[in-house]
Amino acid sequence: MTDTPLHLAKRELQRLLTSPKVWIGVLAVGLIAGLSGPFGTIDHLSPLPRLIYWILLSASAFFIGSGVGTFAHCALRPRLPDLVATLVAGLCVGIVLTAILAAINREIFGISPLDPEHLLGTFANVGVISLIVTLAFVAFDRLDETPDDTPQTPRPADALLRRLPPEKRGPLLSLSATDHYVEVTTPNGSDLVLMRLSDAIELATGVDGLQVHRSHWVARAAVAGPRRENGRLMLRLTDGRDIPVSRTYVSAVKDAGLIPE
Repeated sequence: MTDTPLHLAKRELQRLLTSPKVWIGVLAVGLIAGLSGPFGTIDHLSPLPRLIYWILLSASAFFIGSGVGTFAHCALRPRLPDLVATLVAGLCVGIVLTAILAAINREIFGISPLDPEHLLGTFANVGVISLIVTLAFVAFDRLDETPDDTPQTPRPADALLRRLPPEKRGPLLSLSATDHYVEVTTPNGSDLVLMRLSDAIELATGVDGLQVHRSHWVARAAVAGPRRENGRLMLRLTDGRDIPVSRTYVSAVKDAGLIPE
């Protein structure tokens, strides 16, 4: 697949657009803002136009901001420390959303998008919000990866499985790298998580499994048996998929008892 920031941004945007939970959240924010009428909109717009204004603004800000943020972060991450790349990405989101909001306000309120005072005021609000939201997402990711220190026994790969939709969580079957994503598969389905395979494998600590290819990890309980396809060694999983075994990992797979000596 094409491993470019634009490709990854499109993929992330597609994932968000098809998520009912994301749409519920976006509509909820739009409705709350439409009813409360912040930033003077309650004085300038009647209830129905105000609701439409804030719902459209919330949706465009979230989805466009997510696409811009993912693109900027993926483009900058190889060149900058992760936190710096995240902050710069948040700043880029703020600039783009300021331009969009200025264009919308021009059509609705007749405010010139070239008015320096209006632009600076808008960017001060939108830019700060974008940075805070970006940092919050990073903090949530860090918390998801932090082991639970409570006396309860943590479930294997719990920090990784929390990143999946609830209906797809279950015993871990395999991890497969694709671009900057990892396809996490359980008996209830699979989903893409934006992270490195090595980080996903680390979060899978506690699950009896091993890496069998530079792009694949499997749980031992998920392996039904070995097979060969055009001379290539494959592992047939319990869900019917075949995972390739590269030469580098053949010895480890044999030591694990997954293929005969």
